[in-house]
Amino acid sequence: MKRPRLCLLFFGSLLAISTSWAQSQKTTEEKKTGKIDSIQQLQEIVVTATRSERQLGALPMPVTVVSGKQIQKMGSVRLNDVLQEQTGLMPVTNHGNGIQIQGFDPDYTLILVDGEPLIGRTSGTLELSRVAVGNIKQIEIVKGPASSLYGSEALAGVINIITEKPEGLKGSLKGRYGTNETIDLTGDFSYRYRKLGVYTFVNRYHTGGYDFTPAEYGNTVDPFTNYTYNTKLTYDFSEKVKLSLSGRYFTESQTSASVVSLEGASDTISGTGKVTDWNINPTLTVKFAPRFKTNFRLYASRYHTSSLLSYEKDNSVYDETFFTQTFLRPEVIAEFSPVKKHTITFGGGGTRESVFATRYTNKKYFSTVYGLFQYEWLANKDLTLIAGGRFDHHSLYGGQISPKLSGQYEILPWLAFRASLGTGFKAPDFRQVYLNFTNSTVGYSVFGIEEQKAGIDTYEALGQIARYLVDSTLLNQTGRLKAERSVAYNAGFKITPIPRVMGNINFFRNNIQNLINTHPLAEKTNGQYIYGYQNISRSVMQGIETDWTYQLNKHLSVSAGYQLLYAYDQDVLNQIAEGKIYIRDPKTLKTSRMKKSQYGGLLNRSRHSGNIKFFYEDTRTGISGSVRGIYRGKYGLADTDGNGALNEGDEYVKGYMLWNIAMAKTFRKMLTVQAGIDNLFNFRNTAQITTIPGRIVYTSLQFVLAKNQ
Repeated sequence: MKRPRLCLLFFGSLLAISTSWAQSQKTTEEKKTGKIDSIQQLQEIVVTATRSERQLGALPMPVTVVSGKQIQKMGSVRLNDVLQEQTGLMPVTNHGNGIQIQGFDPDYTLILVDGEPLIGRTSGTLELSRVAVGNIKQIEIVKGPASSLYGSEALAGVINIITEKPEGLKGSLKGRYGTNETIDLTGDFSYRYRKLGVYTFVNRYHTGGYDFTPAEYGNTVDPFTNYTYNTKLTYDFSEKVKLSLSGRYFTESQTSASVVSLEGASDTISGTGKVTDWNINPTLTVKFAPRFKTNFRLYASRYHTSSLLSYEKDNSVYDETFFTQTFLRPEVIAEFSPVKKHTITFGGGGTRESVFATRYTNKKYFSTVYGLFQYEWLANKDLTLIAGGRFDHHSLYGGQISPKLSGQYEILPWLAFRASLGTGFKAPDFRQVYLNFTNSTVGYSVFGIEEQKAGIDTYEALGQIARYLVDSTLLNQTGRLKAERSVAYNAGFKITPIPRVMGNINFFRNNIQNLINTHPLAEKTNGQYIYGYQNISRSVMQGIETDWTYQLNKHLSVSAGYQLLYAYDQDVLNQIAEGKIYIRDPKTLKTSRMKKSQYGGLLNRSRHSGNIKFFYEDTRTGISGSVRGIYRGKYGLADTDGNGALNEGDEYVKGYMLWNIAMAKTFRKMLTVQAGIDNLFNFRNTAQITTIPGRIVYTSLQFVLAKNQ
């Protein structure tokens, strides 16, 4: 890491602190009169970081909260649109729209809805556009490994979507129409009377897709329509015993058409794809004593996709696939406070997962049994300490222990230091173990570690192996992949010099061992490759994140965030130091040893990223709005010169800036009209970024049917 840049950012932050502290001398009267409220984020209640309700300001780890009110001002309708505007969260597209946290790919972030995991990672990335945002109360983002509470897949962090609960009597209808024939329709209803509560949410989303290459057959993104249904029932038997039952159902259908080439001839194909996803979650909360509470939870989920593509000339089948995943988890979590300022959280459970798909031989199963423990100590008004850990026993990979320690110390009333040290782990997923796939059109193959030997032997017997790219004797030793592990360090400051200003600075470093990577095993006689999976010894991701919020007055606030990220493969750095990696000058064609300064790090990671946001709200006039700018610096796309390291200029995607605006007017607290533009200046990179369609213009109308004041 370039230390001068870190020092510059650190001292710049200190300068901002000093400036804010000086301003505080001018706002004494405001403090006395209360003309400008304190920033309320410190008082928000979150549950994800500790699995129990805590004030955000008291947590000793990096946590971001996005409120439902803020989402409404943004005008967003899908989860991926909301997350990509948050500091340190980068959009990543790989068989779906995912999010990268602190340099980790989407595979390493656990996505929860009301504390329960979404499933359906067909190729590692969970499609975030599956999640509508119309019923979201708040989103909690915990950065850094959370395996001590949540186990595998939480190596990078946790994103928990908290949805609305039954309260009072209210309901609403909302419709939005925008570019690309995009229609979003939402309705919800909430009712609570004495012991019984009911909440229902329905959403329909449709888009006509878009096409960057109109001269060619087929669309860049094909039209699709999806529906989301969510229901919650709650019943309070007494103050001590409460029951809730929630369920979610999602379905999507998409039509597609394209041209394929086979043996020099071109044919058009078309067909449909369908996705269904459902889950159910009964929870019983029992308060056995004033300081002893237990949650009994059961969660069941099923995710299914199917696709059928046929030749248009004769309607014969070109490709037919399916993927089915199931997940079942019983769990018991207890919270006990033996004495004041001491809280113990403990519990355990088990999971059973299965996958049955076209690309797998027979049905595959994983199971895990786990137990967790956490101790929280409020030593005094200035010091908070949290220590805990979790033990997971995986049916294929044995035992994994994930401890974590974090603390926060209030140095001054406006300055607190917080730090955490934790470990995370991620067991290899189904595809890395059992995948058996050959692309019938292109001709390449990919095998999981358990299918690797049999797959290679089959092509060897057919005489289709041109050469091996690894020691062929190792292919006879199937072995098993090791679980990925990380040790993470987070340290920083929480700064509130005056009631109107709040800032966070966080330094992070993640050391990852046994990172699982795709690598070629052999070349076929058709020129294509056979791929497998392997562990690479060590990777490092480190950097700084900072967020600042300034409440200019009671109507207008401005916030800004920035992330500096260094992500690299330690093995590549070692090879560079040993002079084993070479680069060729594209102009002179001279070859030279690569220097450390020429190494661009891991692919798809931006060194610099940030955002700036303005939010306005005047409850008296009913006018609200936002202006948001999101910047992503250049990032590596591919190793085009084949030297195994990112280094050339044409190996990068250029950085870009997106501006989104939205304005709304509410009439008599019942009718809200909103209009907005995403990607205001129509940025497009049709060759390298197909997920940014260009300028999106939309308008929406919301009517509140009834609401208890």
